[in-house]
Amino acid sequence: MARFLRPLLRGTTYTRLLHLWVPMLIVSMWLFIDMSTPWMPALLLAPVGLVPAVRMGEGVQARLLLTPGEEEPGISVTPSVTWRDRLRTVLWLELRMALGAAAMFATVWLPIITYELAKCGWGQAPSGVPLLDRLPPERAYALLVPLPLLALYGVVVGLGALVTECARRLLGPSASERLAALEERTEQLLERTRIARELHDSIGHALTVAVVQAGAARAAGDPAFTDRALEAIEDTGRAALADLERVLGVLRESDRPVGARPTLTDADRLLDSARASGAEVDAEVTGPVATVPGPVSREGYRILQEALTNVLRHAGAVPVRVRVSVADGRLALEVRNPLPAVIPGPGRGSGLRGIRERAALLGGSARTGPDEDEWQVRAELPLG
Repeated sequence: MARFLRPLLRGTTYTRLLHLWVPMLIVSMWLFIDMSTPWMPALLLAPVGLVPAVRMGEGVQARLLLTPGEEEPGISVTPSVTWRDRLRTVLWLELRMALGAAAMFATVWLPIITYELAKCGWGQAPSGVPLLDRLPPERAYALLVPLPLLALYGVVVGLGALVTECARRLLGPSASERLAALEERTEQLLERTRIARELHDSIGHALTVAVVQAGAARAAGDPAFTDRALEAIEDTGRAALADLERVLGVLRESDRPVGARPTLTDADRLLDSARASGAEVDAEVTGPVATVPGPVSREGYRILQEALTNVLRHAGAVPVRVRVSVADGRLALEVRNPLPAVIPGPGRGSGLRGIRERAALLGGSARTGPDEDEWQVRAELPLG
C-alpha cells in the first residue's frame, strides 16, 4: 500500500500535472472569446510550432516541470534547426494540448463524481449535475466512492508519465544534436587525457631532476656542486609549479583559455636542466624551429621532455644526443643514450605510451626502444 501511494508523495507528480494544465489556460482564454470553436487553439498551435524558438521554450518547460533534478533528462533546449524538428514540435504542442484537456477534465469531474456518490450513499439527493442528478439516494453508492478516486490517481500519475515519455521522444535531441553532444564529450575526454599527460610529463620531469640532483649532490660532497644542484632543483620546481597552476586553472575554469604552453623554442630549458643533473647533452637543432605550428611545437616539447626524463630516470647521468630538425614539412626529434643496465620493455610505462599517442594524434609516428647499443626515442610529426 505504501508503494502504491508513493507517487502521491513526490513533487514531480504535481509539477507534471501543472505542466498538463498550462495549455488549458489558452483554451480558457479563447472560450471567453468564442465558445462555439473550442478547437481553434489547437489549430493555431500548428504555425506556432514552426517557429524555431518555440522548441527551446517547450524544452525548458519540460525540463523544469516534467524532469526536475534529472541531469540527463533527454530533452533538448535548443531551437529547431531542421524541418523535422519543427514538425516534431508541432506534434508535441498538439499532443500536449490533448493530454492537458484529458487531465483537466479528469481532475475536475472525477472529484465531483466522488462527491455526488458520497452524498447519495449518505442518503441525500444529488446536486443538479448532469447525469448524476438522476441517482437515487442509496447507501450502496458509498461502495462506489473509491472508484473515481482510483481513476483520478491513474490519470494524474499515468498522464504525467505519458507526457514525460512523449516529451523525450518529440523534444529529444535530433541526430545532429546527438552527434554534436558526442563530439563535445569526445573533446572533453581528449582534453582530460591531454591534461593527464601534461601533468605526468611536467611533474614527472621535475621530480626526476630533483631526485637525480639531490642524489648527485649528496654523493659528490662538493659545496659548489651542491649549490648548482639546488639551483637546478629550484628552477625545475618553479617551472613545474607554473605548469601545475596553469593546468589546475583550466580544470577550475572551463571557459578560461589554456594560455601559452611551452614550445620547442623553450627547449633550452630542458637541455639545461638535464645538463645540471649531470647528463652530457649534445644537442643539435636544424631548420626553422620557430616557424613550427603551435600544436606541433607544443607536443614536440613534451615528447622531448619525456625522453630526457626517461634518460635521467633509467640511465642516470649519461651522454645524451639530441637532434631536432625541421625539413620537408616534418619535425623530427631524436634522443639517444647508452643502454642502461635494466632495459625497459617496449610499451611499458605511461610516458613512452604517451609519446606514441602524442605523435599519432598529430598524424605522425614515434619509435621507442633499443637500437643496437643505445636507447632511442625518435618521433616524426607532420607540420601540416
